[in-house]
Amino acid sequence: MRAAVLVAPGHMHVRDVPVAPPGPTEVLLRVGAVGLCGTDFHIFSGHGNYHSDASGRLIPLEESPQILGHEFVGVIEEAGLRVSDLKPGDLVVVDQGRNCFSHGRPLCEYCVTGDSHQCAYYDEHGITGLPGALAEFVTVPAVNAIRVEAGSRSRLALTEPLACIVHSCDLVERATTRYRLRPEHPDHRVRAVLIFGGGPAGLLFTQYLRNGLGFDGQIIVSEPSQLKRGFAERYGATAVDPSTVDLSAAVAELTGGRRAEYAIDASGAGAIFSQLPSVLRKQGTFLLYGHGHAGVDLSALNNVQFLEPTLLSPVGASGGFEPDGRPTTYRRALGLIETGRIDVESFVTHRYHSLDEVPAAFAGAHHAPDYIKGVVELSTT
Repeated sequence: MRAAVLVAPGHMHVRDVPVAPPGPTEVLLRVGAVGLCGTDFHIFSGHGNYHSDASGRLIPLEESPQILGHEFVGVIEEAGLRVSDLKPGDLVVVDQGRNCFSHGRPLCEYCVTGDSHQCAYYDEHGITGLPGALAEFVTVPAVNAIRVEAGSRSRLALTEPLACIVHSCDLVERATTRYRLRPEHPDHRVRAVLIFGGGPAGLLFTQYLRNGLGFDGQIIVSEPSQLKRGFAERYGATAVDPSTVDLSAAVAELTGGRRAEYAIDASGAGAIFSQLPSVLRKQGTFLLYGHGHAGVDLSALNNVQFLEPTLLSPVGASGGFEPDGRPTTYRRALGLIETGRIDVESFVTHRYHSLDEVPAAFAGAHHAPDYIKGVVELSTT
């Protein structure tokens, strides 16, 4: 089969690679669509590496090339001998993370509590070394695949990023924080949420806060792109251009001097750590969602720590398992998409229809002024 293979930072080539035949409890998928994620771009550029050996040593791409792509939907081409609830021709969305259910083993302490992304035996397609979906085919555990009846391939492929947003917000809701979206006492109510970044994650956070959690307070999105600010305002936020106004002054004005009780890094930009002390209320909550943060001196955390914030750093889409072992959070996210409560497709600005287009998309197309989200659409059948 053909696949887009990342052989070194900044160097991706389309080449022939073997198809992995499905084991007894696995399915072979013909890839339908793949969302391009910020994490993919960080790995491509060399600003992120999540592939390590048993001792924790990071394995460079030159030693083990990577097929990226972890937001995907596909059609089952072949099912393993012990797979009884899926069949060839079924359309499925996929949890790309292999956990204890995926491996068919007794649950570790993390899977028992639903924290599948911290599974003691965790592996992740497209991120930790397992082949991702920027290929014609990918083989995954059947229990990681959720059957759907129909729908736009590009829309369904974005179940994974929305599931990550759902898990992140669940983590905040469970945490012991001074300020809460649903507090017992009104003095501890979150009045303003500040989101750094109006890319796909920032836009999904905005929508989920409004339409998933029913938050009726102020949402401020800091984003230099006019296009992205327009989407943020469409989804119910007040958008601020930090390249033309002083962000701390803008937040102070919008919040009556209180600052934001809850801040979300949806950008992965290292500069936010120096901005945070002037925009986050003391003992506020800081959700560290973005990855990357290249070129930042750790001393930038000094004034952040002085605020005594609750800092949370969620990963992936953990959140429990259904009776059949499939991931609850993915099913919740899929329901939000299928019912139209969350719009994941309107901000897809770039579509690619061949693996041959993928290297160029990674090499620079995502830096274009009109770029928000890219999806590779490989198959409609």
